[in-house]
Amino acid sequence: MLRLVELVGRILMRFAENLGSIVILFAVTMKHLVVPPYEVRNTFKQMLEIGVRSIPVVLITAVFTGMVFALQTFTGFKRFGAEALVGTVVALSMTRELGPVLTGLIVAGRAGAAMAAELGTMRVTEQIDALETLATNPVKYLVVPRFVAGLLMLPALSIVANITGIVGGYVVTVGLFRASSVVYWNRTWDYLEASDIYNGLIKAAFFGGSIALISCYKGFYASGGAEGVGKATTGAVVLSSMTILISDYFLSAWLFK
Repeated sequence: MLRLVELVGRILMRFAENLGSIVILFAVTMKHLVVPPYEVRNTFKQMLEIGVRSIPVVLITAVFTGMVFALQTFTGFKRFGAEALVGTVVALSMTRELGPVLTGLIVAGRAGAAMAAELGTMRVTEQIDALETLATNPVKYLVVPRFVAGLLMLPALSIVANITGIVGGYVVTVGLFRASSVVYWNRTWDYLEASDIYNGLIKAAFFGGSIALISCYKGFYASGGAEGVGKATTGAVVLSSMTILISDYFLSAWLFK
């Protein structure tokens, strides 16, 4: 019994320690975000890495998600004679949930792992310490550009995923099941509201900032050589993915109530 209590206590203490460190890193990041000089070139570089180079995998994931969702929805709704609502369901699902969440998970696995590995390698090879000796703030130079890029590029990628998913649903609904193209698009626009779109983008921005912050934290405080970098990379992906899935419920309950 005492061992169980000790184990639970250690887990809670480790969680509280990590959460506190992430909050402190977030506060320092927000401070350097508004204080010049601004790392504009580095920010655009990270936008390229996080956003542009993630487009192919986002496109593939989104189009097949929309297609399989339309496939399952059409076959289910056909039992009730509600095939005309397939476009509505696909559009609402993509803009509210599937677009932001799937995009966040993809970016966490691709760009989040890369950020953690890069910063972890810089930490264990003492490059971050070298920046400090050169009077360069490592948070401003390394963390802030990645945080800004995550905030900006996740909503942009979500827009791409939303459009691609809806088009994928159209291909299956109209091309495979021979449903009416006019009905699909009319039902999509009749029931899709602006709040569905921009609330989904708010969620995507939160996911992007969380991925960048968690990945940078894991890499920034990595230790133990190559093994430590591997653990930091794995921890960044796992923690980012769990944060996305958990926070998605609370954000949905707040934004779509």
